[in-house]
Amino acid sequence: MSDDSELVLVDALPVPAVVIGADERVRRINHHAQSLIGTDCTGWHYITALRQPGVLDAVEASLRDGGHRKARFLGSDGARDTTWDVTLVGAVLPAGRAVVLTFQDITAVEEAGQMRRDFIANVSHELRTPLTAVLGFIETLRGPARDDPAARDRFLDIMEKEAGRMHRLVEDLLSLSRVEDQERNRPRALVDLPQVIDGTLDALRPMAEDRGMQIAWTPPAGSIRVAGDASQLAQVVTNLVENAVKYGRRDSTITVALSEPAPETSLRQHGVRLSVTDEGEGIPVHHIARLTERFYRVDTHRSREIGGTGLGLAIVKHIVNRHRGRLRVASELGKGSTFTVILPTQDIETPAEPG
Repeated sequence: MSDDSELVLVDALPVPAVVIGADERVRRINHHAQSLIGTDCTGWHYITALRQPGVLDAVEASLRDGGHRKARFLGSDGARDTTWDVTLVGAVLPAGRAVVLTFQDITAVEEAGQMRRDFIANVSHELRTPLTAVLGFIETLRGPARDDPAARDRFLDIMEKEAGRMHRLVEDLLSLSRVEDQERNRPRALVDLPQVIDGTLDALRPMAEDRGMQIAWTPPAGSIRVAGDASQLAQVVTNLVENAVKYGRRDSTITVALSEPAPETSLRQHGVRLSVTDEGEGIPVHHIARLTERFYRVDTHRSREIGGTGLGLAIVKHIVNRHRGRLRVASELGKGSTFTVILPTQDIETPAEPG
């Protein structure tokens, strides 16, 4: 096989590939690599073409001894930074020694690793504060406050609050884990959605009444059935209404509404809209896109004061995804926010009649 034929094979590779010859110049670069580097640099010196110290050192060493090496290349696709594993393999062509570089995109792997690290850091931070408080109060109760009944009762109340905060966090973490595990398995059981909402709101009304708030809910005239997981749909209602209670104004009204089935463009089929509207302060527009991120809070201090874990909307998002639905948020500063869940109502498999 001729030198040119071997180089032409580089064009057939499905990944970015570059061949650098013994003269230290780029002999061949396929179109994938041209897109990655940003130009056709055939004939350029490899230092000018690649420009990243780790890759340059590996090329120099492989040209010298013909060995195999690994390096890391950092790029950009215009929307985000990308990370590539570079494999360098020494080769001998009729024209002399060469080095073949192939690039593998590991951006998704790197992002997943960073998300994992961020998640662990966030969980550690969320648990450290209440744990530190509880340990501090235990030490105080064993020492200076041992014989002070008033201080003891006050500290025990605070410890109960902090322990409750840790309990809620652990419960939400477990719930999020379960939902993520099930997200690819679309539920098929038929659920009467108004009935689920009715039962959930009955349990939430005392919480709203403690803040002087009313929950306005008018069930539709007939039954509306969707393919769903009743307990998870109840959790969606619970999380959205609890947020409305926590962040809405005292003595205001929380409106829960369920539409009749209608064509939904976002679903490309019929669907229903479940909406929860509060009369709170509203959410600045630049926060809305990040509301469903784990541990993201618009007001960190206030959220922790009222017992929020920062996971409620992340759980809602994953449940809605599992049901192949959509989550929409609309808010106006000073007037309140509306969270709308759109759920499909078609393509439901009706169980066969028992024979």
